Amino acid sequence: MKKASRYVLGLLILTAAPAAFASELPKEGSYDYTACWSGVNNVITFSKTHTAASYEMTGTTRSNPSGGMFDKNTFHCVGMNASLDGKSTGSTVCEATDTDGDKRLAYFSLGSDGKVTRENITGTGKYEGMVASGTVQPLGPFPVVKAGTFQDCNHQTGTYKLK
Repeated sequence: MKKASRYVLGLLILTAAPAAFASELPKEGSYDYTACWSGVNNVITFSKTHTAASYEMTGTTRSNPSGGMFDKNTFHCVGMNASLDGKSTGSTVCEATDTDGDKRLAYFSLGSDGKVTRENITGTGKYEGMVASGTVQPLGPFPVVKAGTFQDCNHQTGTYKLK
């Protein structure tokens, strides 16, 4: 299940993206932030080649430099992943909230080829109609502190365009 858990975390870490600005945001630009989270999972280990897990996690983001796009956001995600005969799949839905209370909803899916697809579904306030793309660099995995839980971080960079 370790391999499948990494995929889950890979999906999940992509989720934190709304900005934390009290002032007007530029209509387009770049972002650079670190997202960290912790969560709980429910695992089925049917065999060495058939595993699945559902999970829920919460986390926060910090931008580089501080005060930048997506700084001090919180996020909540739910998802499910499976590894079936060596083919891994998974999906995650995340809601992120910035310091102004504006939100963004994102959907992540992991294909059997190991690639993650990210889609911004909708947003409120400044994030309504937002388009974003970027890359994710995993920083973990970190040791499990308690059975049934996970913790991790990633570094995300990319560009955004607001409506």
